[in-house]
Amino acid sequence: MLSRYIRPSTASATLPAIETDAEEQSSDVLLIQRIVNGDKLAMHALFAKHRTQVYRWLLRFVGNEAQAEDILSEVFLDVWRQADRFEARSSVSTWILSIARFKALSARRRRPEAELDETIEATLVDPSDDPALAVEKKSQGEMLRRALAHLSSDHKEIIDLVYYHEKSIDEAAQIIGIPAATVKTRTG
Repeated sequence: MLSRYIRPSTASATLPAIETDAEEQSSDVLLIQRIVNGDKLAMHALFAKHRTQVYRWLLRFVGNEAQAEDILSEVFLDVWRQADRFEARSSVSTWILSIARFKALSARRRRPEAELDETIEATLVDPSDDPALAVEKKSQGEMLRRALAHLSSDHKEIIDLVYYHEKSIDEAAQIIGIPAATVKTRTG
């Protein structure tokens, strides 16, 4: 059987061990099992491991930092409350993103405020960039915004999951709740 961790070749080296994907998934499942039993430390560990990925996804989905933080809290509160409902039909991260998607869709429906006008959005520049870099970013950003603007919200959501969050077609299908063939069609 293969070693659980990849170890450095010299005894004096102090490189950290690297877990494989299967080991990472099994450690997440173990954390969920511990959470079912009320283990708060396991919940802290799961939150620490997944909060950045989920927050970034939520931020792109809702477009508001404060709202993304609020939803993030709700997501992990639901993970705590519903850990016993995890059936391991998908990875833990896919399950968490499914909860996040549901929460974000609900928040989006409740949000009465208007979206940023494209002309205002195009004028926003990161003050830490020099002028040449700001112009380059603006051009690339405008091209990307124009290309994405032509996509439906369903297509944008799938592009985000597959390309930015590196979810498989099957995982994206589970998160969104549609057939994998539909996900394939929308990514092509």
